[in-house]
Amino acid sequence: MLVAQAGAAANTVIAYRTDLQQASALLGGGLAGADADALARLGDEWSGLARSTVARKAAAVRRFLAFLAEEGFRADDPGRALPRPGTTRPLPRVLDHAEVDRLFAEIDRRLAAPHPPVADLRLSALFELLYGSGLRATELVSLPRRAVAPDRPFLVIRGKGGRERLVPLSDRARAAVARWSDHVPGDQPWLFPSGKGHLSRVRLYQIVKALAAAAGISPDRVWPHGLRHAFATHLLAGGADLRALQAMLGHADIATTQIYTHVEASRLVDLVNAHHPLVDAAARTT
Repeated sequence: MLVAQAGAAANTVIAYRTDLQQASALLGGGLAGADADALARLGDEWSGLARSTVARKAAAVRRFLAFLAEEGFRADDPGRALPRPGTTRPLPRVLDHAEVDRLFAEIDRRLAAPHPPVADLRLSALFELLYGSGLRATELVSLPRRAVAPDRPFLVIRGKGGRERLVPLSDRARAAVARWSDHVPGDQPWLFPSGKGHLSRVRLYQIVKALAAAAGISPDRVWPHGLRHAFATHLLAGGADLRALQAMLGHADIATTQIYTHVEASRLVDLVNAHHPLVDAAARTT
């Protein structure tokens, strides 16, 4: 069902299978027929785990039991007996505009050479797409050879769950990709080929970290998904509509996109605390 109807990604299916197998083992193989008391015991077994882990495991079992009930394999759905621990989602660390400018300044410095290395042309294309279009790392490295068309200001991306979305493509991103594409063999199926396949996520991670170090930024602050966070936060700060941002990022639930409103609000609070005259007055009186 997860594959055929929900279009779940392979990693999601593996995670569900693992959680269900472990839950079944804890109940002696009786998960499919478990009643409310059995599920309560399952919750007790999970009591020493992190809240986020319990929430994930409970969600997998709850969905499994709901499926059994919907398909007529059991007459009831005791999923309510499973724990629902509250989870707190940390705000993503986001690069500020100055740090992003330093990354691109380093790329521009390299491209200013009379004959820049091909690796730097690839670097430019990768970063323009990461920050300029907010792609996930997997979406970026697996782009088809002709995903970027010179006369089309958008990409068609097939993201999580097989959902397609349109992603904006800036003029400078298309120019960077065109410059890089001249060095990609025409018979290659991938825009960023490597060996017998495409560039790996691990290699992309290493490339991003290396550029951060060269730009004088702590590598701990820069990673591929962090540039996606920066894309979203900076767009929102510039006045982008939340629904439009949700579509561009490919979030199934707008609640996921709303995390960036909290990031921007947090930044504004810091700004007020640092510069508001009443804060200065309070400091002078203490």
